[in-house]
Amino acid sequence: MSEAKMNGRSIRINRVPATIVAILLTIVLVYFLNFHQEERPAIYGMLRSENPSRVNLRKMLIAAIQAAQRGGLEVLDVARSRQLKERSKGKTDEGVNDPFTDADGRSHCVMKQGLQRIFPLVQIFSEEDKEHCKQAHSYDLDPTVLHETAQVPDVAVNARDVTVWVDPLDATKEFTEELYEYVTTMVCVAVAGRPIIGVIHSPFNGQTAWAWVGNSMSEYLATLHPQHAPDNQAPIITVSRSHTAGAKDLARGIFGEDVSLLTAAGAGYKVLQVVANNATAYLHTSKIKKWDICAGDAILHALGGTMTTLNDQLINYGPEESPVNTEGLLATLERHDEYMDKLSKYRTAHNGKLA
Repeated sequence: MSEAKMNGRSIRINRVPATIVAILLTIVLVYFLNFHQEERPAIYGMLRSENPSRVNLRKMLIAAIQAAQRGGLEVLDVARSRQLKERSKGKTDEGVNDPFTDADGRSHCVMKQGLQRIFPLVQIFSEEDKEHCKQAHSYDLDPTVLHETAQVPDVAVNARDVTVWVDPLDATKEFTEELYEYVTTMVCVAVAGRPIIGVIHSPFNGQTAWAWVGNSMSEYLATLHPQHAPDNQAPIITVSRSHTAGAKDLARGIFGEDVSLLTAAGAGYKVLQVVANNATAYLHTSKIKKWDICAGDAILHALGGTMTTLNDQLINYGPEESPVNTEGLLATLERHDEYMDKLSKYRTAHNGKLA
């Protein structure tokens, strides 16, 4: 306690509360400043001036992995409860029922809202954008989702150049049939229309395959991908379960009599079969949504592979483009030109059609 005189009057000043406030403020500032710049709690954003028009891709990678994994937890929770609340969104082009479940909606809300909160100026497209999220979902960045040897530099790009594609639950039909091996949650980050970060999370085995083109990949993806494919390997083509009718004859017509067919579900799962060399190519002959394929495209690119339309064009994932790829796709790790040449010759012989 001390005294000060003002206009002839004595004023008593109690220094104890002021000292306590000063100590608390110092503790708070030290707490925040001891975090890595991109891993500080979300509230830190209120205490610093950060240019929201720039996106740190290291931070984006961490958030994308977390989003896919958190979406996967929602899928698991619904599967365990068996309260699917299934309804139909209609029929696919192949005439197959296209279901929607509570897992799709819950995963969508967690994934998209979590990403949008961290990156408010980035355009994010989700398969379930029509769904209304009843409550807000958020999370803080957790760098421990990266393994210790991951090479993830701080790279900043303009937010307007970034597009994020979210698939909250790939292979919903198989999810309702309890064919859980096909189920994935996916996030893809494209810059100037090209996919550079891809995350494919498998909720039911807990594995996450991710890659940042030119930088790093998950340990799981590295172990999944063999160093060398067998020489002169006969074609093994993975196609959708819903496309099985006539697919064998089509594959033989294109790739020869020694071709094998691997029927599977989920675009993410089929890309991982190519990565693991269980299939030499993934062939899709009808239209497909970009949230189904963007993450796989990025992962294949990071491994030196290729995904193109059946017209041998790279797929543009920019915000101004249609969310639907109408030209089919061919995805490979090797021999892409050889397979595309076979496709081209078949189409020429059949008046430009794959039938």
